[in-house]
Amino acid sequence: YRDILDRIIGLKEHIMTRSITLSRLPNMYAITRQAPDRPFPLWSNGAGLVSLTRTKNELSIVCEQSRVPHSIQSSTDWIAFALEGSFGLDEPGIVLSVIQPLSENGIGVFMISTYDGDHLLIHHKDLTLSINLLTAAGHVVKDA
Repeated sequence: YRDILDRIIGLKEHIMTRSITLSRLPNMYAITRQAPDRPFPLWSNGAGLVSLTRTKNELSIVCEQSRVPHSIQSSTDWIAFALEGSFGLDEPGIVLSVIQPLSENGIGVFMISTYDGDHLLIHHKDLTLSINLLTAAGHVVKDA
């Protein structure tokens, strides 16, 4: 058990000392919810980050909020950041190192992971505090 405990402690130290660069994407984003059987809407396609996720309960769409029709259920005024770097799909602690300082201080986040990278969305009202917390945790935050 000592070997396992040493590995866990080493992994935690690695995660906590990992510095990630986050680059802010331009424009504001919306996170929308539609019925799970709806087709992917044409309005969601365009520049910037776009994520479409279908589950048995919903069709969730993230895109620039300027494209979202007012009739769509959505949460607006989200700021998106791309986590820079090449991380393996099975590399532990990348997302945790970024969201932990935010979560521990009561800031909600929305994460999107793709094959090649991760994106962090923070509500506009939490932006200044989030940048301060991320910087204090050793991360680098670049503006759009």
